[in-house]
Amino acid sequence: MLEKSKSVLAYQATIFDRLESGVQSYARCFPTTFVRARGAEVWDAEGRRFVDFLAGAGSLNYGHNNPIFKEALISYIEGDGITHSLDLHTGAKEHFLNTLNDFILKPRGLDYVVQFTGPTGTNAVEAAIKLARKVTGRTNIISFTNGFHGCTLGSVALTGNKYFRDASGVPMQNATSMPYDGYFGDGVDTIAYLEMMLSDPSSGVSDPAAVILETVQGEGGLRAARTEWLRRLQALCRARNILLIVDDIQAGCGRTGSFFSFEPAGIVPDIVTLSKSLSAFGLPMAIVLINRSIDCWKPGEHNGTFRGNNHAFVTAATAIEHYWSSASFTESIAQKSRHLGERLQRLVDRFPSDLCEVRGRGMMRGIRCIDPAKAAMISAKAYENGLIIERSGPHDEVIKCLMPLTIENEQFDEGLDILGSAFETVCSAQNVRSINGDPAMIFAAE
Repeated sequence: MLEKSKSVLAYQATIFDRLESGVQSYARCFPTTFVRARGAEVWDAEGRRFVDFLAGAGSLNYGHNNPIFKEALISYIEGDGITHSLDLHTGAKEHFLNTLNDFILKPRGLDYVVQFTGPTGTNAVEAAIKLARKVTGRTNIISFTNGFHGCTLGSVALTGNKYFRDASGVPMQNATSMPYDGYFGDGVDTIAYLEMMLSDPSSGVSDPAAVILETVQGEGGLRAARTEWLRRLQALCRARNILLIVDDIQAGCGRTGSFFSFEPAGIVPDIVTLSKSLSAFGLPMAIVLINRSIDCWKPGEHNGTFRGNNHAFVTAATAIEHYWSSASFTESIAQKSRHLGERLQRLVDRFPSDLCEVRGRGMMRGIRCIDPAKAAMISAKAYENGLIIERSGPHDEVIKCLMPLTIENEQFDEGLDILGSAFETVCSAQNVRSINGDPAMIFAAE
């Protein structure tokens, strides 16, 4: 029986090499076969346990297999509830819309209508910029340095990373990149820069239909825009009749502390994109929130076969009802955010020659390493010791914490202890070099 089990695992290991495209990425950093997960823990086929600080790249804010959502979903399925519905009215969609309105939109005074798009974040972004162009009659969209909005053609044109842009195979059009808050350092006012470019008829920048941004840049290295910068950006957009789109796909659904990441700044975007943790259970789901006054879509003008994932409606509504009906959840996020920030700052203070700064906001934080090779080694060492954590930034130099918001305190500290040990091992090494393109450590003999 044991031999049979080993042969099955061996076959599973090779089937990925034989049949899966070379485009896979996370599997290269975490080379095992995962088979079970609960909360902030996952187990591989060999029974090894890991603390999860990746959480589906921010798609599992409420943890793996959250029992509250699982019970609701199983009950719905056992009752033969509708699974797939295009954009037909269903009971599950009705309940989700009522819940979203009652607990999220109305309490915040947001008069949005909801567009259900294809099931991924980039589908939502494509719909948002398409609508902005339709509303304004303009084609240009302004995005920001280090921003990430997806890999379909319209979205990747708004994405700063050269690696993703080059993979498109065609020129990127109808998009202009501007410097994000702090891109040139504290001494340069990038809102004033943007205003000058839009005011000068010889700047070469066409009047835009919209400006799109993440208030905290996920893939871009956890750069967080300041409150005042966001307010001035909204004021600039309103003064020039430019639509403001906030991409809250990764930073939303509580990741930065409030349901929407833009709430602390007191701004109200014209359009908001949501996906990732919106379904709460890792199910594909994406929506666009549209200011009612600019909802000029004609019936069927933008569609998608899988815009009616009723299983996702069930779990999304359950998450909002359970976690967002009172202030207790946001208070717990705030407490954990403070703890995370303090633990990360201690590491920066301990290794100032290797680590630059703590970045991000809420429970979307990380540490920028001076040497990207050391960031790679820290992530690898953490994985070796039972922690799954990724990197981000233009050079993958930022160690990025995206643990579930519901993580138990004991698991939270266990993961942070493993991460701290990885920093200790790598940053205490006397020499670092690259072997065959892979970072490697050379330790002095004891």
